[in-house]
Amino acid sequence: MCGTCGCSGGSEGGGGTRVAVPHTHPHEGDLDHGHGHGHGHDHSHGHAPAVAIRGAADGGETITLEQRVLAKNEDLAARNRAWLAEQGIVAVNLMSSPGAGKTTLLERTIRDFAGRRPVAVVEGDQETMLDAERIKRAGSTVVQVNTGAGCHLDAEMMRDALTTLTPEPGSLVLVENVGNLVCPALFDLGERSRVVIISVTEGTDKPLKYPYMFAAADLVIINKVDLLPYVDFDMARCEEYARSVNPGLRLLAVSATTGEGMRAWYDWVAEQY
Repeated sequence: MCGTCGCSGGSEGGGGTRVAVPHTHPHEGDLDHGHGHGHGHDHSHGHAPAVAIRGAADGGETITLEQRVLAKNEDLAARNRAWLAEQGIVAVNLMSSPGAGKTTLLERTIRDFAGRRPVAVVEGDQETMLDAERIKRAGSTVVQVNTGAGCHLDAEMMRDALTTLTPEPGSLVLVENVGNLVCPALFDLGERSRVVIISVTEGTDKPLKYPYMFAAADLVIINKVDLLPYVDFDMARCEEYARSVNPGLRLLAVSATTGEGMRAWYDWVAEQY
């Protein structure tokens, strides 16, 4: 059981994480995570909510225990971040609800980056290798992390995935987190930046319904704009809602299917180096 979000599975909950690698090549050794220094881009989220425990023997008195349940994850994330920084690798954590178009965005990005910068992908799903196989066909090295009942990736999963991938120095590592607009926001992976992807088919009010996710983001991609003529979506109001929870948030409107707006996404990625 995950102490922060209540899910089962994953490295925190003992449910097990299957790491599968459809694109394999020989590696020597694991990542050295013994470095003590970190990266200036801090995604630490402080203390988790207090946990109230009611004891039967004391007549039901509630004892509130302040527990830093994310402390282990934050330490591992800091080590991941330090190693990535030493290698000149930029890791971007992509988060969204299921069906927002993360995998399609990744496929187009991989193809458009071919010959310009190495791209490696950490693919997070509860089950199957389906998305990893799509990423492999697009031309990227990829490792699949299956979380079972777990609803997010964490820093330990990220460390294990990086050890398997051994991305080249200076490369771009794109992390497709488990489809979920709640729990992934709580877990720092050691990434350089966080991107939330929503689609115009999901409704204008997503930033108000999931404020923590948007507050933790560096960038919001509004995807599937080619469908705007067919859906009830107010672009200006969605941007207003997003900035009401994160005033400095950047937003980009794209269609990963048609390629509209993707240049602005690539320019943003370049700014991360």
